Amino acid sequence: MKEKKHLFFDLDGTIVDSSPGIYASIAYSLEKMGRELLSPEVLRTFIGPPLLDSYLNLGMTAKEANEGVAFYREHYRQGALFQATVYEGLPELLAHLSEENQLYIATSKPEVFAKEMLEKFALADYFQGIYGADLAGERDSKAKVLAYALEGAGNVAKNRSWMIGDRKHDMTGAYANQLPGIGVLWGFGDRKELESAGASHCVATPGELLAYCEQI
Repeated sequence: MKEKKHLFFDLDGTIVDSSPGIYASIAYSLEKMGRELLSPEVLRTFIGPPLLDSYLNLGMTAKEANEGVAFYREHYRQGALFQATVYEGLPELLAHLSEENQLYIATSKPEVFAKEMLEKFALADYFQGIYGADLAGERDSKAKVLAYALEGAGNVAKNRSWMIGDRKHDMTGAYANQLPGIGVLWGFGDRKELESAGASHCVATPGELLAYCEQI
């Protein structure tokens, strides 16, 4: 019997389009700090990397960035968390893949928020484990989150494991943990970004992802 595959999924931009809630929480945080709102292009850069890094990239000091994160989370946990939609075809994809494979979440979103979101959208049961960042900021990179997920999954065979995501951080996190990365093109990164970051393969639709996962 063929050994099961272990598929580690990113969340934001891969399974759900969470941009409405994320953008609203960013706007709230900047308003509370008396700062100007951001352009759509800059807002998109917030989806993927650790939240603190995104605020630091605006030129904030560490103290200001931490304040921004606190205001963001204040707004996010009050309901913006659920201002999201599941990408079309994802529930069917997860249902199919989970029949013969082990699925996990590895996200830079705080784990507590990831679990709440997946429960809300009735997707949590497809996953053997849901792993994310911690609120204290210890797991502050995708590489650390994925290492934590791999440990939680029981140190699975890396030659039967893959990371699936939509941003360069997913691919570099995969590389840091000696996993191949599969890039999805329906999220917030494009093919150039993903391939430059080391994606071993890119897919344009959930159907393509299913077909690829069945052949690897």
